[in-house]
Amino acid sequence: MKVLVPVKRVLDYNVKPRVKADGTGVDLANVKMSMNPFDEIAIEEAVRLKEKGVATEVVVVTIGVPKAETDVLLTARAMGADRGILIVTEDEVEPLAVAKLLAKVAEEEQPGLIILGKQAIDDDANQTGQMLAALLGWPQGTFASKVEVTGERVAVTREVDGGLETVDLKLPAIVTTDLRLNEPRYATLPNIMKAKSKPIAKKTVADYGVDVTPRLTTHKVVEPGKRSAGIKVGSVDELVEKLKGMGVAK
Repeated sequence: MKVLVPVKRVLDYNVKPRVKADGTGVDLANVKMSMNPFDEIAIEEAVRLKEKGVATEVVVVTIGVPKAETDVLLTARAMGADRGILIVTEDEVEPLAVAKLLAKVAEEEQPGLIILGKQAIDDDANQTGQMLAALLGWPQGTFASKVEVTGERVAVTREVDGGLETVDLKLPAIVTTDLRLNEPRYATLPNIMKAKSKPIAKKTVADYGVDVTPRLTTHKVVEPGKRSAGIKVGSVDELVEKLKGMGVAK
């Protein structure tokens, strides 16, 4: 079974975002970019399936600028992916367009399972996996905290408000990963060097005939407001009076 893992190049989670002076977006100039953390979890799960003998090949795909080849695809192959696909575009691609492109890739690659992060940390949209499932007509298991493949079916345990829910899906299927699914392995230097010899195919948006014209308009981006300083009280009675004034205590 082939496993397809879509990944995204995002601002590194250790970097504090800076808003552009004109408020049109986040300033990405001269900052560290890396793989979306939820997508690292997806790659780890796919590689584990291969190590168990369930999967025969792990293919990773990303949509973005040429630098994604080193920032994202190299890391993915060093983690254990067999080959990569880079769909080159300088434009920002919205979730629906991403899902349409991935649907085209899925038609070409014919994977038995697609595993991707539940959301990207730059836009927190949480839409691509669900849209992809709808476009392909495949069953989906979202927010997975456990994935078990048996024969032609996959059991996905997902966290819900009331506890845990397990859904049984017929392959091929879509799975989106949550933080508790696994702990991604570290891409070691020897594996990074080996990964450079693994194949990578470069495509363009035009190759798939998908319209990626933006449908959304960002009016303004602002930084979160700074928290005001707290106050100290001299006694419990004073604390209660303060809380009453705030409408918290009665």
